[in-house]
Amino acid sequence: MFADRDVPRRREQRVGEDDLIADLELETLWAAMAHRDTIILDSTRAAMLDGLTDTDQIRYRQAVLDDCLARPDVIREIYALAVQAVADEKQVYRGMFNTGGEPRVRRSITVLELFDGRLKQLRAIADRDGKDFRSEGFTRFFAMLRRELDDDYFREVAVHLRRLRFRDGVLATARLGKHGQGVDYVLGASHRDHRILGFLAPAVRRPSFSWRVSPRDEAGGQAMTALRDHVLTLVADAVGQSSDHIAGFFTALRAELGFYMGCLNLHDQLSGKGEPLTMPDPRPLGSRIRNATGLYDACLSLRIGARVQGNDLHADGKSLIMITGANQGGKSTFLRGLGLSQLMMQAGMFVAADDYTASVARSVFTHYKREEDATMTRGKFDEELARMSRLAAAIASDDLLLCNESFAATNEREGSEIAGDVIQAMTDRGNGVVFVTHLYELAHRYHERHRDGTLFLRAERDSAGRRSFRISEGEPLPTSYGADLYHQIFTSSGSTS
Repeated sequence: MFADRDVPRRREQRVGEDDLIADLELETLWAAMAHRDTIILDSTRAAMLDGLTDTDQIRYRQAVLDDCLARPDVIREIYALAVQAVADEKQVYRGMFNTGGEPRVRRSITVLELFDGRLKQLRAIADRDGKDFRSEGFTRFFAMLRRELDDDYFREVAVHLRRLRFRDGVLATARLGKHGQGVDYVLGASHRDHRILGFLAPAVRRPSFSWRVSPRDEAGGQAMTALRDHVLTLVADAVGQSSDHIAGFFTALRAELGFYMGCLNLHDQLSGKGEPLTMPDPRPLGSRIRNATGLYDACLSLRIGARVQGNDLHADGKSLIMITGANQGGKSTFLRGLGLSQLMMQAGMFVAADDYTASVARSVFTHYKREEDATMTRGKFDEELARMSRLAAAIASDDLLLCNESFAATNEREGSEIAGDVIQAMTDRGNGVVFVTHLYELAHRYHERHRDGTLFLRAERDSAGRRSFRISEGEPLPTSYGADLYHQIFTSSGSTS
């Protein structure tokens, strides 16, 4: 309806997915979007982890989201209606031992009557607000509601529900099968004839034979009860399928709108503190376009009260972005903001920036340094190599790899050699790589030999060591963090030697 998925379904976890979630702090973003609503959480999680790669599909979702942002009250109303409809169905008692036809019919009728009321509410919203929506998704949705939930539909539903109460008894036809058993039962209309000349009907009907069970015939009564239950079991199957079909519609509607509800919640929180948000411009796979103005880390903004420093990026035609500079200067934050914006764009969302244009990627992978873990059976460097090996086997072409101080657990020469081999292999296969590093030998080598295909960024720091958290273009420096270590060890400790 709004996106290319129906009700949430179990998805297969990708290689490196847990690392991606942890490294980009996606749980922080999802928690802000969900507001403790598990449906919203599941929908937003699936949308971001299963991002779209077709630019037309992304723009389709963006148009739907634009409508949601323009009329948030209507979206919240429809979502609440879908949630309540699903809850209504679950609250109708489904007894463990009520497996007979008649109790099943009664339950399905009760559910259908509840759904009938919710569908009327949905149709009223379509009549009242449908004209104000412009996206293809909502235009089709409201047109479908007006077409399929017209007055004739509700009148027909009312007639069927009244007849299914069987207040005039159950009328069924059958034929005799083997050994005189009834087969091919078909339920017939059993309502009385209320036409003006209805009293003449018996005189013009063909002769028929009837048999009435005596009130004292216990065995006959049991047989008739069993026969009635057999017929109503067939009815229960059909009516149950109808109620399940409508329940499936509301469940799908709830899941679809859950994603957009999450977007509305996030938009309210970020825009409420004055943070810029923009609808990105997605470009086709392999186009090597990546530009941003005022790009910032949405998760950091959600954690702190102040606004976050934004940064610009101009990396058209570059397969590698290498980021160096001062410790705690904003490199990791910039990298996380870039990864989040990529996932948000490919989910069809707005992104945390003044402006964002980028090529889509088939998948996004992360390889971040890990802190020492006493439970690890291997060394830190061995763990890094094993993790990269798993990623290398999963990465194809047109993927995006984000590395944060990878291979810093060994000496500079070995780390630079291995990192260089990884970068070369990834870029040769047509992947984009963003690499944050303190390995000067690696950065210097790429600046000398691969300058044309690489964008070099550096975290700013003034002569006094103060950080602006600005990331700007600049070649790698051999003293990018040595002074920091000196001040940390000697100046902060109060040593005068």
